[in-house]
Amino acid sequence: MAQENYIGRRKTSTARLYIKDGSGEFIVNGKPLTEHLNTQARVNIARLPMDVTELDGKYDIKVTVSGGGVTGQAGAISLALARAIDDLNEGLHDVLKEHGLLTRDDRMVERKKYGQPKARKKFQFSKR
Repeated sequence: MAQENYIGRRKTSTARLYIKDGSGEFIVNGKPLTEHLNTQARVNIARLPMDVTELDGKYDIKVTVSGGGVTGQAGAISLALARAIDDLNEGLHDVLKEHGLLTRDDRMVERKKYGQPKARKKFQFSKR
């Protein structure tokens, strides 16, 4: 199997994932996954497609992720990994779809409006 690449996005983060048959090595931006995402909750989010499909240790995964924060990056990695697994394994589409892993989370930060300190917060109203 040649090395394939897939893209996942979440908030302002973009993850480009390269996958090939191997021993289960998971590298993110040149570091191990646990070192880059530094909390177990984020690591679990990023690895969720592997856990759901029970493919741990079957592929070597290398990810280049940029933009946003660590939580958004974990979500981007998860989507890219789910797309890769879906493309490489015929019968796993329904399992991934059932867990909502193939749908891009399109929620973004609402823009700040002029005359306000934040997107929805208002300056204090003074009657007199």
